[in-house]
Amino acid sequence: MKTVKKYQSYTLQNYDHIPQSSSLSCEDRQAIEVVGRVLPFKTNNYVTDELIQWDHLEEDPIFTLNFPRRKILLPHHYSEVEGLIARRDERKLRASIEKIRMELNPNPSGQEYNVPVFNGVRLHGLQHKYRETVLLFPRPGQRCFANCTFCFRWPQFSNLPDMRFSIKEDYELYVKYIKAHPKVTDVLFTGGDPMVMDASLLRAHIEPILSASMKQIRHIRIGTKALAYWPYRFITDEDADDILRLFDDIIRSGKHLTIMAHFNHPVELTTDAVKKAIQRIRNTGAQIRTQSPVLRHINDCPKLWAEMWQLQVGLGCIPYYMFVARDTGAKHYFEIPLAQCQTIFREAYQKVSGICRTVRGPSMSDHAGKIQILGVSEAAGEKLFVLRFIQGRNPDWVAKPFFAKYNPDATWFDQLEPAFGEKEFFFEHELGNYLRDALERDTGAY
Repeated sequence: MKTVKKYQSYTLQNYDHIPQSSSLSCEDRQAIEVVGRVLPFKTNNYVTDELIQWDHLEEDPIFTLNFPRRKILLPHHYSEVEGLIARRDERKLRASIEKIRMELNPNPSGQEYNVPVFNGVRLHGLQHKYRETVLLFPRPGQRCFANCTFCFRWPQFSNLPDMRFSIKEDYELYVKYIKAHPKVTDVLFTGGDPMVMDASLLRAHIEPILSASMKQIRHIRIGTKALAYWPYRFITDEDADDILRLFDDIIRSGKHLTIMAHFNHPVELTTDAVKKAIQRIRNTGAQIRTQSPVLRHINDCPKLWAEMWQLQVGLGCIPYYMFVARDTGAKHYFEIPLAQCQTIFREAYQKVSGICRTVRGPSMSDHAGKIQILGVSEAAGEKLFVLRFIQGRNPDWVAKPFFAKYNPDATWFDQLEPAFGEKEFFFEHELGNYLRDALERDTGAY
């Protein structure tokens, strides 16, 4: 008889009810209350029961991934919110929280430039940055089973409606947009987490892409953290079998289905539930590719990354990306200098066999595209970062090596300068011209 685990979420209003709550110190609770007012807090009973080691909270990476810690906010932001909570001044507290959120770069990497206008309507639930790929944000999928404290899409879960990507218009308009752009071959359903949608809703969004009139679409991707945070979605949830039948139907339609799974630490791959969920998904013919940013306090260790890739491959998954933490939200807490990111990647890469080396990174999703740090080198007496585009707004930029001055403290691309006395990187003039009128185009891609 299979065990059925019922989903129970914990938020600021009810986290005291988690069974292990007695291990939370007064300082922990205060941090959850203060930081959780600014950056959205939510976890669930799978995370608390099966992933967190409650006797080692100070060092536990999964606790840090889910529960706000004091240092996730900058000291002056924390003090301001803490003081207003103590004074119970809700009006000033709301104004302070809104101001702080705006200071945390809530819309990183120029995402607004990826939102096209089509038939006179701005498609708020679609991004089209790269020629072959569009991202769709189904409205019912703009929440998660648990919120990552590093999340770069934290405005999706905050009271920031102008910053939220979500399908608000007739979905048929989005389908027409894709048909009008025949170079689009890939559709990525993202969020939030599309897997929070029930099977019928998810099917309603995917089936139009499977129609005979959409032969141009070869690949369907679903971005999700469900395997790490709620694997029962694919095992014992009431519509788990319906979800898997949908995956079967996608494969039978002739499309390729990839689950873009987010795993941030090896422990997320060790439970019986996640192993069973991965097996059930793979049995449908779907592929699982894995990705994560490299994060201080979580996985800033080559040994952990090598272990994670090996576990993933052992379960039949394909390591795909190591990202650099985006410049938003709590980046100051999680960020790692680019030089250190590259060292972690290189040393982890050296520890694994070729079958794990499908992974690419470390990669920054910048305004211009996905920029990979290939390494550190020297030329003409200058120490350099060697870079290239894995993806670019202009496909012609892809795979061309270029160089930046070595900066040991830089944590994002905008902190780098061109090497060899150049005034700008090779793509910057074209990018500037492009972005100036991008908001009026019917596509964000070339």
